[in-house]
Amino acid sequence: MNVHIGLNIVDLEKSIGFYTKVFGENPVKRKEDYAKFIPEGLQLNFTLNVRSKVSGNQVGHFGIQVGEQEDINHHKKRLEKLGFFTRDEINTNCCYALQDKFWITDPDGNEWEFFYTKKDVEVTESDQLCCN
Repeated sequence: MNVHIGLNIVDLEKSIGFYTKVFGENPVKRKEDYAKFIPEGLQLNFTLNVRSKVSGNQVGHFGIQVGEQEDINHHKKRLEKLGFFTRDEINTNCCYALQDKFWITDPDGNEWEFFYTKKDVEVTESDQLCCN
Protein backbone atom coordinates (compact mmCIF):
# COMPACT_ATOMS: atom_id res chain seq x y z
CA MET A 1 0.00 0.00 0.00
CA ASN A 2 1.06 3.58 -0.68
CA VAL A 3 -0.01 6.69 1.17
CA HIS A 4 -1.50 9.26 -1.23
CA ILE A 5 -1.12 13.00 -0.69
CA GLY A 6 -2.71 15.38 -3.21
CA LEU A 7 -1.25 18.83 -2.58
CA ASN A 8 -2.82 21.99 -4.00
CA ILE A 9 -0.15 24.34 -5.33
CA VAL A 10 0.01 27.60 -7.31
CA ASP A 11 3.20 27.31 -9.41
CA LEU A 12 3.74 23.86 -10.91
CA GLU A 13 7.30 24.51 -12.12
CA LYS A 14 8.50 25.78 -8.73
CA SER A 15 6.82 22.90 -6.94
CA ILE A 16 8.20 20.29 -9.35
CA GLY A 17 11.65 21.76 -8.84
CA PHE A 18 11.27 21.65 -5.06
CA TYR A 19 9.90 18.11 -4.84
CA THR A 20 12.32 16.73 -7.45
CA LYS A 21 15.14 17.85 -5.16
CA VAL A 22 13.44 16.64 -1.97
CA PHE A 23 12.61 13.18 -3.33
CA GLY A 24 15.78 12.94 -5.44
CA GLU A 25 13.87 11.92 -8.54
CA ASN A 26 11.64 13.31 -11.29
CA PRO A 27 7.85 13.02 -11.49
CA VAL A 28 6.53 9.81 -13.05
CA LYS A 29 3.70 11.73 -14.71
CA ARG A 30 3.49 15.37 -15.74
CA LYS A 31 0.67 17.36 -17.32
CA GLU A 32 -0.03 21.08 -17.75
CA ASP A 33 -1.70 21.34 -14.34
CA TYR A 34 -0.53 18.18 -12.57
CA ALA A 35 2.52 16.19 -11.56
CA LYS A 36 2.80 12.81 -9.86
CA PHE A 37 5.72 11.43 -7.86
CA ILE A 38 6.06 7.90 -6.55
CA PRO A 39 9.36 8.21 -4.66
CA GLU A 40 11.30 4.98 -4.45
CA GLY A 41 11.39 3.62 -0.92
CA LEU A 42 8.71 5.91 0.54
CA GLN A 43 5.49 4.03 -0.31
CA LEU A 44 4.03 7.39 -1.29
CA ASN A 45 1.81 8.49 -4.18
CA PHE A 46 2.31 12.25 -4.15
CA THR A 47 0.50 14.57 -6.58
CA LEU A 48 0.68 18.29 -7.25
CA ASN A 49 -2.61 19.87 -8.33
CA VAL A 50 -2.53 23.43 -9.70
CA ARG A 51 -5.14 25.83 -8.31
CA SER A 52 -5.54 29.52 -9.06
CA LYS A 53 -5.10 30.35 -5.37
CA VAL A 54 -3.75 28.58 -2.31
CA SER A 55 -4.41 30.40 0.93
CA GLY A 56 -2.02 29.66 3.76
CA ASN A 57 -0.84 26.31 4.90
CA GLN A 58 -3.51 23.72 4.09
CA VAL A 59 -2.14 21.17 6.58
CA GLY A 60 -0.16 21.10 9.82
CA HIS A 61 2.92 19.62 8.17
CA PHE A 62 4.28 16.64 6.27
CA GLY A 63 7.09 14.38 7.36
CA ILE A 64 9.45 11.69 6.23
CA GLN A 65 10.58 9.30 8.94
CA VAL A 66 13.99 7.76 8.40
CA GLY A 67 15.31 4.55 9.90
CA GLU A 68 18.80 5.61 10.99
CA GLN A 69 20.46 8.68 12.50
CA GLU A 70 22.85 8.74 9.54
CA ASP A 71 19.86 9.20 7.21
CA ILE A 72 19.01 12.53 8.88
CA ASN A 73 22.56 13.77 8.33
CA HIS A 74 22.59 12.50 4.73
CA HIS A 75 19.32 14.18 3.72
CA LYS A 76 20.14 17.43 5.55
CA LYS A 77 23.50 17.76 3.76
CA ARG A 78 21.96 16.73 0.43
CA LEU A 79 19.20 19.35 0.63
CA GLU A 80 21.47 22.12 1.92
CA LYS A 81 23.79 21.52 -1.06
CA LEU A 82 20.75 22.06 -3.28
CA GLY A 83 20.14 25.47 -1.66
CA PHE A 84 17.49 24.68 0.94
CA PHE A 85 17.43 26.41 4.30
CA THR A 86 17.03 23.80 7.03
CA ARG A 87 15.90 24.34 10.62
CA ASP A 88 17.24 21.77 13.08
CA GLU A 89 15.66 20.24 16.14
CA ILE A 90 18.08 17.94 17.94
CA ASN A 91 17.06 15.80 20.92
CA THR A 92 13.58 17.26 20.80
CA ASN A 93 10.73 15.80 22.83
CA CYS A 94 7.88 15.61 20.36
CA CYS A 95 4.79 13.41 20.22
CA TYR A 96 5.91 11.18 23.06
CA ALA A 97 9.25 10.50 21.38
CA LEU A 98 12.82 11.75 21.54
CA GLN A 99 13.74 12.78 17.99
CA ASP A 100 16.34 14.45 15.83
CA LYS A 101 14.87 16.29 12.87
CA PHE A 102 15.17 19.13 10.44
CA TRP A 103 12.56 21.17 8.59
CA ILE A 104 12.27 22.66 5.09
CA THR A 105 9.44 24.69 3.51
CA ASP A 106 8.01 24.24 0.01
CA PRO A 107 7.14 27.13 -2.38
CA ASP A 108 3.55 27.32 -1.04
CA GLY A 109 4.54 27.43 2.64
CA ASN A 110 4.02 23.75 3.51
CA GLU A 111 6.49 22.53 6.09
CA TRP A 112 8.24 19.17 5.79
CA GLU A 113 10.18 17.45 8.54
CA PHE A 114 12.73 14.69 8.11
CA PHE A 115 12.92 12.90 11.45
CA TYR A 116 14.54 10.02 13.27
CA THR A 117 12.93 8.66 16.43
CA LYS A 118 15.54 7.71 19.02
CA LYS A 119 13.15 6.34 21.61
CA ASP A 120 9.64 6.66 22.97
CA VAL A 121 9.09 8.81 26.08
CA GLU A 122 6.21 9.05 28.55
CA VAL A 123 5.67 12.83 28.34
CA THR A 124 5.68 15.30 25.47
CA GLU A 125 5.92 19.05 24.96
CA SER A 126 2.43 20.41 24.36
CA ASP A 127 3.53 23.33 22.17
CA GLN A 128 5.40 21.28 19.55
CA LEU A 129 4.36 21.64 15.90
CA CYS A 130 4.62 17.96 15.17
CA CYS A 131 2.83 14.79 15.92
CA ASN A 132 4.03 11.80 13.95
